[in-house]
Amino acid sequence: WWAASRTRQLNSFRHGFLPPMLATAAICGLIAAEDLGTAVLIFAVAIMVLLAAGCRLWHLASLVPLAAAGFVGAVLASPYRLDRLRAFLDPYNDPQGIGYHIIQSMAAIGGGGLAGSGLGNSVQKFGYLPEDTTDFIFAITCEELGLLGAVAIVSLYCGLLFLGASIALRQTEIFRRLLVIGITSTIGLQACINILVVTGLAPTKGIALPLLSSGGTGWLLTAFCIGLIASIDRASAAAPETAPVCNA
Repeated sequence: WWAASRTRQLNSFRHGFLPPMLATAAICGLIAAEDLGTAVLIFAVAIMVLLAAGCRLWHLASLVPLAAAGFVGAVLASPYRLDRLRAFLDPYNDPQGIGYHIIQSMAAIGGGGLAGSGLGNSVQKFGYLPEDTTDFIFAITCEELGLLGAVAIVSLYCGLLFLGASIALRQTEIFRRLLVIGITSTIGLQACINILVVTGLAPTKGIALPLLSSGGTGWLLTAFCIGLIASIDRASAAAPETAPVCNA
């Protein structure tokens, strides 16, 4: 809403860029006290929306030192976050402790091979891999469906992102365009972070895999947002001639 109603002011650091960044930083600061991964996700999506709305790159670059300092401070303030960073750097240094989770995840992925062990035939989900139905469900999927199943799932996410981007580009109203970009970015970044964590390419974070991880509220809200994108696309297709002209 801020970016859509102030497209002409976004090139101003003080009046267009700083207010939404301060509000987002305040919200993310509260979230980071309990969940750093979700805070990083929200902050990254806010930046993407502002960039799409026409914010200047040097405005964002000016926040990099502050954002990095805040991230480092949040990690240092919590012992378990330091443990996760150590496990990411060398999980085999403590295979029965802080490295156990990621080692079991990689064992599940490696055990799937090309075609997997078959749907429902996972071994790791029987008490070996924690959070096997939520944050680490992608590892179980790789074990049961193999590399082919993993590629299929990643392809579906890529297709969803492509459709979201296509719908956003077709919007002539700036609010609808930014809304679609925000939703698509949220789903895409969430899936990317989850897959990177599960495969050991990023430190462990509590980020679920959209539409695959179990959970009621998160699944319903994600489905609602995808339905909202479809509704926006139908509305723009039904009345293209009456859509307001984008000023961006």
